[in-house]
Amino acid sequence: MTLNILFSAPDHAWDAYKKALPPAFEQAGISANLARDHAPDSVDYIVFAPNGGLNDFTAFAKCKAVLSLWAGVETIVTNATLTQPLARLVDPDLTQGMVEWVVGHSLRHHLAMDLHIQGQDGIWRDHVPALASDRPVTILGLGALGAACGQALAALGFPVTGWSRGLKSIDNITCLHGSAGLTQALTDSQILILLLPLTQLTRNLINSDRIGLLAKGAFVINPGRGPLIDDDALLAALDADQIGHATLDVFRAEPLPEDHPYWAHPKVTVTPHIASETRPSSAARVIAENIVRSENGQQLKYLVNRSRGY
Repeated sequence: MTLNILFSAPDHAWDAYKKALPPAFEQAGISANLARDHAPDSVDYIVFAPNGGLNDFTAFAKCKAVLSLWAGVETIVTNATLTQPLARLVDPDLTQGMVEWVVGHSLRHHLAMDLHIQGQDGIWRDHVPALASDRPVTILGLGALGAACGQALAALGFPVTGWSRGLKSIDNITCLHGSAGLTQALTDSQILILLLPLTQLTRNLINSDRIGLLAKGAFVINPGRGPLIDDDALLAALDADQIGHATLDVFRAEPLPEDHPYWAHPKVTVTPHIASETRPSSAARVIAENIVRSENGQQLKYLVNRSRGY
């Protein structure tokens, strides 16, 4: 049987995935008719990006699952017309890219690299950084990305505490959960890394009170979601030296407006949502594997829990 697979994503993504998906399907033993214009009542699966223009899923009555090309699903999970199972993307290459970005910026702040990179002015600065063992790191969000980043930092000697909504157990990471656990995780942390999904419970989670729990001069690194942070509270904490520097990859509005205070702030590094990108060749294999699972009557991997929002 040949499956009709609808690709719903922007043009630039189609250019990449029309090359990556067919060989992944063939390797997985899937006979697939991949197109952007299938009649809705003929579609078996939808490969989906939220910015692809598809917002009403009502007509896709035969569709067995919607397979997202994004790790985050906050823009689709509340769509009332989406009754089909929804799977987010957990991609090994995306995870590796995130690990490299997070570890790189963590080490940049830990080693005070900016002091020397920006200090080529003839002044001999004898600053000696702390060892990793003396620099507590907190990661909020212990999904695939958070767990991988935490384990990579722990392997370098950092004491890593992780926080999640529910109880988890991950090697080399002190895992906390719940309201009391969040307070404990933040208290006296020197590097805070945000890798939470965006839900009603996590929006503005990092506010002035929680920023105040961090060690004086702590570093904030956010490759998760922009609205996790109360921007005004963060700017105030930067000006008061409560936060030593913030490296931000995600924002409430993207691209970040030219007049946003983050651009000109001397203690903020803006990166343009590039902490980790989906790699089509790797993502195609994940999608193909999930279609095989569905066709074999198995539960989809990375199935979204609608009530939790991720």
